[in-house]
Amino acid sequence: MTIKSQHANPTKSRSPRHRAREFALQGLYQWLLNNEAAGSIDAHIREAHGFDKADREHFDSLLHGAINQSIALREDIAPLIDRTIAELSPIEHAALLIGAYELKNHLEIPYRVVINEAVELTKSFGGLDGHKYVNGVLDKLAAKLRVAEVSARK
Repeated sequence: MTIKSQHANPTKSRSPRHRAREFALQGLYQWLLNNEAAGSIDAHIREAHGFDKADREHFDSLLHGAINQSIALREDIAPLIDRTIAELSPIEHAALLIGAYELKNHLEIPYRVVINEAVELTKSFGGLDGHKYVNGVLDKLAAKLRVAEVSARK
């Protein structure tokens, strides 16, 4: 199962890391909808057109890390949302898992980059205003998980 970007711009250059996030989002979407094994999803995604241009290490980290830590990540997200996790759209849910995972586990990536990337994923693949929701939730999560970095920015 592959999801298509609603706002894809073929002329826009995407970094290997951004492509990794796009493929991880697709894998998480598949996992959320079908509850397939991570290995099966991983194998399917690696065969997708354009995967050779993605940062494979980052893809592995995001897909497998978000799935393996999904319970803890959802516990981090749950107090910050205005509905249950089950009521999130699969795209918002996947983007929030990726963003939360990167905020917790990829401290080398500035929190503003993490949030922006999750917002861009949601703009590309999600509904009309889902990106605003993802932005708000991850902004609150960053303030909790990256206190020093967020404080230094203000």
